[in-house]
Amino acid sequence: MTDVKIPKTLGACADKLYKLRAQRYELQRKVAEIKAQETQLKEHLIRELPKSEASGIAGRSARAKVTSKELPQVADWGKFFAYVKRKNAFHLLQRRLSAPAIQEVWDDGKKVPGIEVYNKIDVSVTKV
Repeated sequence: MTDVKIPKTLGACADKLYKLRAQRYELQRKVAEIKAQETQLKEHLIRELPKSEASGIAGRSARAKVTSKELPQVADWGKFFAYVKRKNAFHLLQRRLSAPAIQEVWDDGKKVPGIEVYNKIDVSVTKV
């Protein structure tokens, strides 16, 4: 990570932060455009390669092939959760809570056991 040269005044810090954020947003927009082009090309290959009865295709600098991978998907959450509870198989789940869902419970005046609050400190920067 490159160290940033911190401006002498806090106002100049705010200006630099705003400018850097704008630069990052522009780069993210360009990345999103490139990702969209990648997606279109992948979809085209997925659609067209099977028609050619080829398993892959090679260009001058790259080879592409369509692959398939089986992934799990829950069809019945009730049965799945019952299995997790019965077999104590909590390793099948990811440890992440839904902050908006917790907030809804709090908004109803209820507490959720095991949950605590922390204050996230951040900086808001807007154009003047």
